[in-house]
Amino acid sequence: MTRYLPLLRSLAVYRLRAGHHRGLLKLYRPFVPDGGLAFDVGAHVGDRTRAFRALGAKVVTLEPQQAAFDLLRLLHGRDDHVTLLQSAAGPEAGSATMRVNSSNPTVSTLSDGFVAETDGAQGWEGQRWDATQDVAVTTLDKLIETHGTPDFIKIDVEGFEAEVLAGLSAPVPHLSFEVVMAAREAGQAALDRCAMLGYAAYRFSRGESHVFETEWLPASDMADYLNALPDEANSGDIYARREGAAG
Repeated sequence: MTRYLPLLRSLAVYRLRAGHHRGLLKLYRPFVPDGGLAFDVGAHVGDRTRAFRALGAKVVTLEPQQAAFDLLRLLHGRDDHVTLLQSAAGPEAGSATMRVNSSNPTVSTLSDGFVAETDGAQGWEGQRWDATQDVAVTTLDKLIETHGTPDFIKIDVEGFEAEVLAGLSAPVPHLSFEVVMAAREAGQAALDRCAMLGYAAYRFSRGESHVFETEWLPASDMADYLNALPDEANSGDIYARREGAAG
């Protein structure tokens, strides 16, 4: 039972906080159509899965950590329009070792570099990755082969975003990936991968603000914007739009 206690804070922040769900619906409505398909990669407690379902989409939800996955089964396991997979995503299918932060599992990661970069960084003081877990890994291409091409992919995997995107061979209409200011190189690598895939324009949303700070920008301008953000910005999400996609 004790392994579920750290998730109580996440539930308070991501599922119970006033206005959070409503803000997500407004944020994702341009990207997730009624009757569409969304991938939630790094679902944690499933607030994005909940939002995608409320918008009328089917959802493929990935979460490798056991306690969080158990919670997702409790919250969404009876919904025929949610496919729950206890798996991470990466550049190739197989298995990998996750660095687990037992007291704050939302920042557990497959990236050793992320752990090194955030160690002692502003806003990350006291974070400890004190355990490991072997996890299954799939790729976005394999998910598409099995479930179809999504309208939107949300990726939140603590510095492993570029590796997840390496498992995607062709762009879907829209996607988002998290950027942590203490590990900007990982965010830049994900941005570079999106540009390589053919994404034409990008917007940034800070933290859980649920609003965009920028208009649609080309990759070079988004890179400059990312580099200019102060460390205290902590984290945010870059949204990518495929050439010709609406939104």
